[in-house]
Amino acid sequence: MGFLTDRKRVTGLGAARTGTDHFWSMTVSSVALLILVPLFVFTFGAVLGEDYDTVTAYYARPFPAIVAILTLTVGFHHFAMGARVMIEDYLHGLSRKIGIIAVTCISYAAIAAGIFAIARIAL
Repeated sequence: MGFLTDRKRVTGLGAARTGTDHFWSMTVSSVALLILVPLFVFTFGAVLGEDYDTVTAYYARPFPAIVAILTLTVGFHHFAMGARVMIEDYLHGLSRKIGIIAVTCISYAAIAAGIFAIARIAL
């Protein structure tokens, strides 16, 4: 290690070797949400204030149901990654591990509940 130049030592992905992957994952999900959220607002806004039968008939079509599912999935995945960064920055020791596990479980449970609810309405 003593014969490496300074540039060779810092060429990796960072101290934990995951910083670049996390940055790109957050960037990709941000761009996806930039497209999905307006689509969701326009598809959801079309049936806002309608009765139950109209909403279920509307979400029985594939496009609104797929947009809603994608928005929920990408949104909660982005939430989990962002919350994990905050937990890693401000918590230490066992509370960090518990916080990361709790946020991951909550976000996946919310994704599952959202997909189940939309599938139940759509089918």
